[in-house]
Amino acid sequence: MSIIQNKKAFHEYFVEDKYEAGLMLEGWEVKAIRAGRAQLKEAYVTAKDGALYLFGSHISPLLNASTHIHPDPVRTRKLLLHAAEISKILIKVQRAGYTVMPLDMHYKGGRVKLAIGLAKGKKLHDKRATEKEKDSKREVAQAMKKERR
Repeated sequence: MSIIQNKKAFHEYFVEDKYEAGLMLEGWEVKAIRAGRAQLKEAYVTAKDGALYLFGSHISPLLNASTHIHPDPVRTRKLLLHAAEISKILIKVQRAGYTVMPLDMHYKGGRVKLAIGLAKGKKLHDKRATEKEKDSKREVAQAMKKERR
């Protein structure tokens, strides 16, 4: 079940490979995510010391979630992946010029997971072509819907 999607990632990048990563979250963050107070719009993933970290994701704290902790809504969160997956991702980022983007946050087995993708940036003409393709698909779907009536 999807919680949040990063629509900007699909608009700005060609996503080629997808991975599912766990997140190291605090209790108040899980409560806030369940309440729908998370945002991935300006988030990005970077590598540091052989691990991947999520920067810039904003999780707004609930007012009644915690009284003894002072929450930081944009703190850096570590991504949990197997070492082999991390090495594959890092090799592609360094050699082939890929970018690692957070795609969506979802639940799996009662836990919050983050789908990340290896992506390459789109040029302006690529973005225009994608928009034209979406428009044509939408027009075809509307025409089919009218024919059924």
